[in-house]
Amino acid sequence: MVITMSLFLLCIKIFLARLIDVSLGTIRTVFTIKDKHLIASLIGLIEVVVWFLVVQVALNSTENNFFIAFSYSIGFAIGTYIGGIISNKLINNKLGLQVVINNNKQIINKIRKAGYALSIINLVSEDNKYMLYIQVDSKKYQKLIKLIKSLDKNAFIVVNDTKVVYNGYFGIVK
Repeated sequence: MVITMSLFLLCIKIFLARLIDVSLGTIRTVFTIKDKHLIASLIGLIEVVVWFLVVQVALNSTENNFFIAFSYSIGFAIGTYIGGIISNKLINNKLGLQVVINNNKQIINKIRKAGYALSIINLVSEDNKYMLYIQVDSKKYQKLIKLIKSLDKNAFIVVNDTKVVYNGYFGIVK
């Protein structure tokens, strides 16, 4: 198979268009899940126009070549990856953590001193443990997990995406 300059440029055009439309699709999905329907609709409009144009170019090409399909596919894969990264930067999710730790007030005090707000439930068990409820911005999540693991390497941690938070306090993390 010989790649001509026109085929090469067509493949680049298809790749870039797929990169854009799939990134937009990933971002649109995240906005939809977060109940940002108007933004998601506008992104969807742009996404479909780009998708339609790239499919039209790909299907109307006189080139019948594996490279066109590969450009289309690799644009999809990398677009999904980039869309995920952009979504994480654009949308600051709230995460709910349920953390079961040993009965140790020092751990709780260190988490609070680090700027995280939490609620404590004294668990009725043979091991006498606490369950901590912590709400945190997704951008501060990794720092909190690292702190918890450094304080109690056996902490049992469950993380959920929180759709809505009423009242409460998120704290100021340094």
